[in-house]
Amino acid sequence: MIRSRTLILIFLFVHLVTSGQVKIRLFTGRSSGSVSFTVSEGRYELYTFNGEPVILEKGSLVLISKSGDRLAVKSLNVSGFLCDSVLLKSTSEQDKFYLRINGNDPVRRLYSGDLKCLPDMGTLVIINICDPETYIAGVVRTEGGEKKNIEYFKTQAVIARTYMYRHYERHSSDGYNLCDNTHCQAYNGITSDSVIKSAALETKGMVILAPDSTLVNSAFHSNCGGETAASEDVWLTDQSYLKSVRDPYCTTSRNASWQKVLSGEDWINYLVRSGYKGNKEDPVLLNFSQQKRMKDLIIGSYSIPLRQIREQLELRSSFFSVSAKGDSVILNGRGYGHGVGLCQEGAMVMATKGFDYRQIINFYYTGVVLADIKEAKSEER
Repeated sequence: MIRSRTLILIFLFVHLVTSGQVKIRLFTGRSSGSVSFTVSEGRYELYTFNGEPVILEKGSLVLISKSGDRLAVKSLNVSGFLCDSVLLKSTSEQDKFYLRINGNDPVRRLYSGDLKCLPDMGTLVIINICDPETYIAGVVRTEGGEKKNIEYFKTQAVIARTYMYRHYERHSSDGYNLCDNTHCQAYNGITSDSVIKSAALETKGMVILAPDSTLVNSAFHSNCGGETAASEDVWLTDQSYLKSVRDPYCTTSRNASWQKVLSGEDWINYLVRSGYKGNKEDPVLLNFSQQKRMKDLIIGSYSIPLRQIREQLELRSSFFSVSAKGDSVILNGRGYGHGVGLCQEGAMVMATKGFDYRQIINFYYTGVVLADIKEAKSEER
């Protein structure tokens, strides 16, 4: 009976994440009273759930704005009207549209698929309903950059796809799957980069699984400084696949090192505010060496998490050493980001050295399995 229930849960999970499109909230966190929709390629149908659709050809413009607790829709193709929600539906897989969020800081981006708009709590909610692999390619372009080796882009595609499916229901109660900022994954629209698009298609459906066949937390960061961090040292959750790994590939990359200078007085005052009660003249306060990643800065019986120092002093990483120079304190740091999981700059170098995406992923994630999403098992909640 238990085995049958587990199989049913697995079937429902696979059906959920492979049966259709993904819904992404656009311009999350941006407050704007209106957006402009323009057909870039193909044709769209304008639905308001109040009648027959209006056909929009290439170049057609629709302005959608808040009007109290409803939407006001204006277009050259139809007289202006008010509605509760609006759907702009594509008629083929090749259809594309530009979306411009209006206001003091306007932004215009290119998307594919459908667009749904509705008012909610005084905000204009904008949802893009699109093909998952097109979305993945857009995430890779936003999160991974451009003009890189295809094996690096394949690596980022598998990571992004794993994240998408692992968090597929994150915003289900809000009417969409994921948002387009760093709360989920950064997504600035579709990409025309043929290498990135090939990387997404050539790894279609591929995800990273833990030994129990559940989707991993596919964490990544810019540069680890020569050693990745264990998940329990950063987020207090121990994941068997997110262990510290010595990384010789990123140490000469752009974000491999950094430096910050503070006055000695400011540094000591910070430690005092953070709970240090010992001798403020003790020279050990101004000398701390971290040749290997550590979890805490320890002075006698006093300790403070290095991740806390990083957050509060807005440092590039928690992988740093402290030394005195005159009346100043020098923080010499390594890496950029939380340090857990895949090191992007290290992965870039590995790709140029001939490693494929499978080898890169297995280097940074311990004991994982690369498999099709249909082989993933849902975590019982």
